[in-house]
Amino acid sequence: MSAFDLVFAVFGLLLGLALCEVLAGFARVLKLKRGARPARIGWLTPLLGLFVMLDLTSFWGLAFMARDQMDASYLTLAIVLAITGGYYLVASLIFPDDPEDWPDFDLWYERQKHMVIGGLLSINIVTMIATSILDALRPVPQAPPGPAGEVGFLIYGLGAMALFMLLIALFFVRNRPSNVAMLAALNLILLGTSILEDFI
Repeated sequence: MSAFDLVFAVFGLLLGLALCEVLAGFARVLKLKRGARPARIGWLTPLLGLFVMLDLTSFWGLAFMARDQMDASYLTLAIVLAITGGYYLVASLIFPDDPEDWPDFDLWYERQKHMVIGGLLSINIVTMIATSILDALRPVPQAPPGPAGEVGFLIYGLGAMALFMLLIALFFVRNRPSNVAMLAALNLILLGTSILEDFI
């Protein structure tokens, strides 16, 4: 068993639970829509749930790419626990546990948004710092450039910057239509940059 296998035998489960938490929220929403008590779901909560799932999946791919750099030290385990535990906590806040108590999900979103977006920003900053430290301490040979070349790398970098800027803006902006637009943009940018990453 490699060090990566040891680390992710434990924390892969936590990441999976975080995904299940969001998917269970979507399932509760579908049941609520088909139930007797009407509820206004809106776009905010589902778009936030989708973004968390995409971001979590992106982290999973990033961790796999760093598999040869990881060791099974206590510090590594603690950092991975902080990141995966953070994802689980964030995922658990997206949908209400008792959706029938929330006839308007936009109100739930407004109450939880700062915790979720602040958590995502913190997780991604910790991930960037940890990745930079790994690259400095255990550099891996540079892979040959992919078919997207330097243009793809530039687009990827601009996309990553746009993600952080939008997340920060989303933390502060209160207007609901603006929140919907920013969440939609975040989902599209994250999906696009994650796919592009395989070609640079």
